[in-house]
Amino acid sequence: MGSEGPKPVVIHVTGFKKFQGVAENPTETIVSNLRDFIQKRGLPNGVTLGSCIVLETAGDGALPMLYKIMESGISRTDALSNEQVVWLHLGVNGGAHKFAIERQAVNEASFRCPDELGWQPQQLPIVLEDGGTTQTRQTSCSVEAILKFLKKKGYDVTTSDDAGRFVCNYVYYHSLRFAEQKGHKSLFVHVPLFSKIDKETQMQFAASLLEAIAATC
Repeated sequence: MGSEGPKPVVIHVTGFKKFQGVAENPTETIVSNLRDFIQKRGLPNGVTLGSCIVLETAGDGALPMLYKIMESGISRTDALSNEQVVWLHLGVNGGAHKFAIERQAVNEASFRCPDELGWQPQQLPIVLEDGGTTQTRQTSCSVEAILKFLKKKGYDVTTSDDAGRFVCNYVYYHSLRFAEQKGHKSLFVHVPLFSKIDKETQMQFAASLLEAIAATC
């Protein structure tokens, strides 16, 4: 028998709208323009860009849309399919000067300011049945391999074990939990403001990130 080729990969991407202190969220721009950018640039064989959705910068209030996106992402992938689904979430870190691949999310919501729907939890478990606020969930994506791939392309990128306790971590925790239950994968990547790394470089980075995920799944 011949060896099997790599699994076909479908990557669904989300970003966030503006929030307190960030009037222009770069991830909204990246995700809104990603499909056109990828159509011009192309992706390797076997890689498909799925949905590109911009979420409200909200915790609990954004969950219906998040779960709708994730459910629809696997509805086209039946049990007999060999397709790997990855949910890629992009968020901004206003104080960062480089890209950061987040290894994990923590089961704690402690919002430093209210989200865009006015919710500001403090030291609440994100998923009560998972236990206390020290519980973590790790991505099953190959973080070190993705890092190596992106560094080889010349990007200023690092890894992180702390996605904060705001909306980014909140969404990531739910996504990691869902992905694990469904046998798929989730990854969160923080990007800087466009004033730190310009839009064109960030668009190129997002496209390279899709390639890196697909190459290391």
